[in-house]
Amino acid sequence: MDFLTVPLVLFSIALICTLLLTSNSRARKSPKLPPGPYPLPIIGNILQLGSKPHQSLAKLSRKYGPVMSLKLGSITTVVVSSPEAAKIILQKHDVAFSSRPVPSAAQCLNHDEFSMVFLPVENQWRKLRKICKEKMFSVPRLDAGQYLRREKLQKLWEYVKECSETGRAVDIGEAAFTTSLNIMSEMFLSMEFAQFNSDSPMKDVVWGVLGCIGSPNFGDYFPILKPADLQGILRQTTIYFGKLLDTFDGIIEERLKSGCGKDDVLEALIELSQRGDAELSRNDIKHLLVDLLLAGTDTTSGTVEWAMTELMRQPDKMCRVRDEIGSLVGEKGQVEESNISQLPYLQAVVKETLRLHPAAPFLLPHKAVSDIEIDGYVVPKDTQILVNIWASGRSMHMARCRFIHAREISGP
Repeated sequence: MDFLTVPLVLFSIALICTLLLTSNSRARKSPKLPPGPYPLPIIGNILQLGSKPHQSLAKLSRKYGPVMSLKLGSITTVVVSSPEAAKIILQKHDVAFSSRPVPSAAQCLNHDEFSMVFLPVENQWRKLRKICKEKMFSVPRLDAGQYLRREKLQKLWEYVKECSETGRAVDIGEAAFTTSLNIMSEMFLSMEFAQFNSDSPMKDVVWGVLGCIGSPNFGDYFPILKPADLQGILRQTTIYFGKLLDTFDGIIEERLKSGCGKDDVLEALIELSQRGDAELSRNDIKHLLVDLLLAGTDTTSGTVEWAMTELMRQPDKMCRVRDEIGSLVGEKGQVEESNISQLPYLQAVVKETLRLHPAAPFLLPHKAVSDIEIDGYVVPKDTQILVNIWASGRSMHMARCRFIHAREISGP
């Protein structure tokens, strides 16, 4: 019996692999899909991503073009690697690509059912977008937050000054992250979540969530493996999300009991939830705070860290920034937000940092809601769309990889 079983198993495996190979070969020969590298059976092109997928895909795009197709496990993916192609996807065909694939990590504790990031473009999404625009990002709200931002930056300056005087090294990334986190938490909740150079449970939780969401998950490429959670990402994300949501729930409960109105975002959201039409539920508020806190903290701190890295690599540019600021405010003066328009070189530094080192190398993935034709190719329904903005910022010619060029200063 064993003698017959072994050949049968081997034959079955060979047959399955042959069928998969044939299927992939036929799919690749289809003239409708954008060009791309040949996928291996089962795993597709995953091995070609390497440890730095944005760089690997940028290299592949030089061979296959700014719009190319890949197979990541069982997920058909189209990668966009130029500004022109990105405009076609995100502007001309924005409705066709308005949906998003929901990663496994975002489904923990049903976050995707409340998150503005993953909700379909329907009434609830429009309602949350309107609330954010009116209650958080309006000109009066942003102007009112100037004092808060100045206060947190003053604390950052004092911390750096103290480290300089005592001969301690400054972890720029950690310091920028702490400052960004405190600006966000103060603006939303009227409280600080972290301190410089010290342990902070909330800082660790936010770091943990960002790490889990940013980690590649086998379950997203091979849905059959999702329940197994082979990497433990779902378990860890559930723990971190639970801590964040519990913290926000406790803060909301305390605010409701105290009845003391504060001029912050949470107070505005609570007022909306207590109206007769009940625009927001308590769960809506908690998950919205999670989205805003995570998005606002990591992106800002990462940009600051890269900007300082580039300036430290090129001391002449560091000196030019210091001279520009010094000529405007003097040695003992402070830069105000109103001064930014008078600092063109500093603006160029920020723009170049965002071009060469975007806060995330890929935009959040989009998903085709139907078959759509682009430049003679067909992007099938449910295809994942990855916009490689890291590659887009470096796509024109090799000089585009240099930090700060004369053209950046002469521009508007």
